[in-house]
Amino acid sequence: MSPLSRRQLLSLGLGASAAAVLAGCATPGTTSVNTLPTIPPAAGKVRLEYWAWLKGLDQVTDLYNKSQDRVQVETVFIPGGNAGGYQKLYSALAAGAGPDIAQVEMRSLPEFLLANGVVDLKRYGAEKYEELYDPTLWNQVSYTGGIYAVPQDSGPMGMFYQPAVFDQVGAAVPATWDEWAAVGSELKGAGVLMDSFPLADASLFAAYATQAGASWFTAEDDGWVIDMTDDATLKVAAFFDKAIDDGIVTTAYGAYTPAWFSAAADGKIASVVTGSWGDALIQGVSGAEGKWRVASMPTWEGTGYASSFLGGSTAAILANSQHPQEALEFAVWMTTTPEGVNALIEFCGIGWSPAVDVVGTLREKPSAFFSGQNYNQEVFVPATEESSQNQDWSWWPVTQQSFNILSDGFRGKASGGTLVDAVAQAEKDIISVMQNKGLSIRKASA
Repeated sequence: MSPLSRRQLLSLGLGASAAAVLAGCATPGTTSVNTLPTIPPAAGKVRLEYWAWLKGLDQVTDLYNKSQDRVQVETVFIPGGNAGGYQKLYSALAAGAGPDIAQVEMRSLPEFLLANGVVDLKRYGAEKYEELYDPTLWNQVSYTGGIYAVPQDSGPMGMFYQPAVFDQVGAAVPATWDEWAAVGSELKGAGVLMDSFPLADASLFAAYATQAGASWFTAEDDGWVIDMTDDATLKVAAFFDKAIDDGIVTTAYGAYTPAWFSAAADGKIASVVTGSWGDALIQGVSGAEGKWRVASMPTWEGTGYASSFLGGSTAAILANSQHPQEALEFAVWMTTTPEGVNALIEFCGIGWSPAVDVVGTLREKPSAFFSGQNYNQEVFVPATEESSQNQDWSWWPVTQQSFNILSDGFRGKASGGTLVDAVAQAEKDIISVMQNKGLSIRKASA
């Protein structure tokens, strides 16, 4: 991920929700706390609040609290980010209140940064922890020479599949996307779908494009450069246009919906390319134990990377915290120590640990559910290697709005449109949105 320059960052403006809430408020949410003196560690006891939607997080903080005499962390559950959680956080910032720590998705962090809502943790020594974290994820919390959150979890991608379904047509596990399409064509004859392709959620398509080598937004000193019609993105769009037209995938439902679970249980869905966190959801398929295995994500021939990331959250220290040093120390404990990571896996079912050397005890051993396969070590550890991931991908301040625009265009596929045309139109619409916000943006040169 390319870091933003300070001049470029300051020219970007606020995302829509942040601007609406924070406009005209002379609070820590509008004046950067990072221009004020650092806050020293407290001399006495400290109580921290952590606002998050991650289920079971209170059991993680309880474990931490039992090991501490001075610092105690209270979990406060809020709705998911775009389901109302972010609005609560922005409102709290505008009121000069809110938690010390908040769960913020990696793709949403730039908006909080531009709203002056998060602390630059480099001012509190966060750089000394860099070597503990996956480089790709650390890059995604680093901007303008600062560090604005601690990676909490991620979703390196792989392919979960049903061997017995592949065996119906004598197909081997596909290593490339072209092989994936060929197997899908064979399975179609047996009345089986290869996967689903959600038209209403552009995040999966973005992950595919990232793997193919796309970099939709690049930060330069004078503003953003957008390139959503690059060769990599259009290659992916054309590929899935054909996959949909050929009936290899369904657009009628997405993964982990009731219809998907039913089809998967009946052997009518052969595989799903998704984040590592998909393992817990697949265990919800009726009668699935021993019927699924995991393989590496198919690759794009001649270009791209071995994997991609789907999803991922951070623990961000918010601007109104009076105890940023203590909040940082807790966040690092939670995300890098064996105790913290194991608790996040056991109680919260998090995606992949962001720590370089701490996968989690439960993920170091073979899985009985997946026929004794040690898939975390075989598939997902290699998928997180720096060379396996696209380091040039960068999130931007209107990511969610951009995904909404792209999804609206994808829905046109159901009535004769194409993903290729939807991507091209989305690029034009996103340029207009950013320009209307007063943001500097230009199309990449051909």
